[in-house]
Amino acid sequence: MTAEAVETGADPVLLATGVTKQFGGLTAVNAVDFVVHEREIVGLIGPNGAGKTTFFNCLTGMVVPTAGRITYQGAQIFGPAAGWRQTLLRQEHDAHTPDRITKIGLARTFQNIRLFPNMTVSENVIVGRHCRTNEGVLSAIGRGPRFHRTEREVRERARELLQFVGIRGDDDSLARNLPYGDQRRLEIARALATDPGLLLLDEPTAGMNPNETRDTMELVRKIRDVGLAVIVIEHDMKFIFNLCDRVAVLVQGQKLVEGTPAEVQGDPRVIEAYLGTPAAGEQT
Repeated sequence: MTAEAVETGADPVLLATGVTKQFGGLTAVNAVDFVVHEREIVGLIGPNGAGKTTFFNCLTGMVVPTAGRITYQGAQIFGPAAGWRQTLLRQEHDAHTPDRITKIGLARTFQNIRLFPNMTVSENVIVGRHCRTNEGVLSAIGRGPRFHRTEREVRERARELLQFVGIRGDDDSLARNLPYGDQRRLEIARALATDPGLLLLDEPTAGMNPNETRDTMELVRKIRDVGLAVIVIEHDMKFIFNLCDRVAVLVQGQKLVEGTPAEVQGDPRVIEAYLGTPAAGEQT
């Protein structure tokens, strides 16, 4: 928890309790509790197959959890009915879909780049803005003053976000022609176009060189500084421990430990989870 959250007693942006996801007989996520406060960067780490991305998918509606409760800014978005405190939509499974979760205020990127490669850089960001526009079919067909005003505003917002993430002068280039690091940044710009309160980044530095990784770290800090909370999955431990306010470790679908970067780095359970138990006769 950040110092600001402690001082103000602020409600968490995200609160997940007992989140579980089973696929047949396999429990990929097992009763995970997780909290994120305003302007906080929280890291989520663990060995391959630990359930990190599945947990992200539960939060963002890509899959429906088997059990648990998820609230965003105090409103329940998944979980059992709570009397008069209903979920944001009437049916929890209907509410827990990616488009509706995005509109509520959670946005994400993915391990593998998921741009529209044959659309321009600007158009990729505009797609993300779609959930914040109210133009209907008739308005689009008629193309009246309101339609053109909205289009100008959307394009201007796209330009602002591209500048914010560090992409300049490539608005009309095809996304597939961008350098790899810029493609990663473009995904972040598209996510920011949805006006989220919480941004979830799934391995944002995968495949990057050290300079690109450093630039991404600064970008995540900029995102936090403009008021967003951020969750980051990453295998680059240096990146995570230099960036995050708190770090949680998942192992075999369960939360093993959570704390400050220093606490997590020094926890022998984390070392064992990554390196394994020393063989008999080996020095520890």
